[in-house]
Amino acid sequence: MKQSKSIKNKSIDNPKFSRDINSDFSKTLRSRVNTYFKTHNTSRNANSTMVVKTIIMVSLFFIPLLILSSGIVNSVWLLFSLYILSGLGMSGIGMGVMHDAIHGSYSKHKNINTFLGYTFNLIGANATVWKIQHNVLHHTYTNIDHADDDLNAPFFLRFSPHAKHYWLHQFQHIYIWFFYGISTLSWITTKDFVRVKRYKNMGFLDKKNEYRNALISMTAWKLFYFSYALILPMIMVPFSWWVVLLAFLSMHFVTGLLVSIIFQIAHIMPVNTFPLPDAQGQMNNNWYGHQFETTTNFSPNSKLLFWFIGGLNYQVEHHVLPDVCHVHYKKLTKIVSDTAQEYGMPYHVKKSLYHAIKDHTKMLRSLGKKDNLSMAA
Repeated sequence: MKQSKSIKNKSIDNPKFSRDINSDFSKTLRSRVNTYFKTHNTSRNANSTMVVKTIIMVSLFFIPLLILSSGIVNSVWLLFSLYILSGLGMSGIGMGVMHDAIHGSYSKHKNINTFLGYTFNLIGANATVWKIQHNVLHHTYTNIDHADDDLNAPFFLRFSPHAKHYWLHQFQHIYIWFFYGISTLSWITTKDFVRVKRYKNMGFLDKKNEYRNALISMTAWKLFYFSYALILPMIMVPFSWWVVLLAFLSMHFVTGLLVSIIFQIAHIMPVNTFPLPDAQGQMNNNWYGHQFETTTNFSPNSKLLFWFIGGLNYQVEHHVLPDVCHVHYKKLTKIVSDTAQEYGMPYHVKKSLYHAIKDHTKMLRSLGKKDNLSMAA
C-alpha cells in the first residue's frame, strides 16, 4: 500500500481501506517474500536479464527510426515495416522498462530509476503524469469509480458498472479495439496536457512553479519526440508526407493496441469487482484484499509473453508487490497465491492470453448493458 501515502490529503473524498480485516496479511506476505530473496541471495531489483532486455527494447525502438532518418529507405513496405518494428520497441519500453523504473523497482538507486523513467518521455508520453495516474491513482484505488483514473474514459466507453450508461455502449465491445489502437496517439498529443491540469486541480504538483515546470518540460519532450520520430523521417524519406504520417500512425496503432489490451485485461474482467466506499468513504476490505478482488493474471506459462510485456501477465504480483522488479514475479507467484489462499483471498488467473481477451470482450459487452450493477460488489 506504499502508493497511498502519495495521495494523502490530495483529495477530500479519497476512499479509506479497512485496517482490521486480515490486518496481518501484509506482514506475512512481506516476510515470506523477504525470506525468498534472502534465501536465494538475490536482489528484488533488476538483474542481468533485465538489463539485456532494456538494451534490446531501446534498440528495437531507436534503430528503425535511425534507419528511417538515414535516407536509405526507398520502399513503402520497408517504411511501414520499420515504423511497426519501432512500435514493438515502444511497447516493450512502456511495459518492460519505464514501468519498473517509475515504480522504483528497477534499481535500488533513485537516480537510475529516474533516468530510465525518462524513456517514457522519449516515446512521446510523460513520466510525471504517468506516476500520478498509474502509481498513485490506479494502484491505490484499483477499479474504484472516479478514484482510479484508468476507469475515467470518454463518454463512448464504459469501464465500470457505476459509470453513466449510454445507448451506444451496447456496441463498445466491437468498436473499442479501434480506440485501443489510437490510445497512445492521445497520450502524445492531448491526454497528458488534460491530465496534468486535472491533477493540479486535485492538489498534485502544488509546489512552487511545479505545474509550470511540468508543462514546459512536457512540451519540450513532446516536441523532441515528434522531431525525430516523425519530422526527420518526413524530410529524409523520399515519399509524400502523408505516406510517412500513415506509417507513423501505424506504429502507434500497434503500440496502442498491445499496451491497452495488456493493461485492460488485468482489471476489466467478469471475475473482478468494482466496489465503492460507503457514505463515510470507507471501503469494506483492506488494501491487499481489494487488489486480489480487482486484479487478474493471465497466460502464466508463456515465457515469451512474460518477457515481452514486462511480466504484466502476473498482474496480481505486480499490484501487491509493486516495489519488486517484474523479472521475479514468476518465482514469487506461489508465495503470493498460497498466502492469498491462506487468508481467504481470491486469486484470479486466465490460462491464456486468448481466454483473457475473450473474457475481457465479454465484460465489455456486459458493461454495455444498462442493468449490470450486480458486477460491482
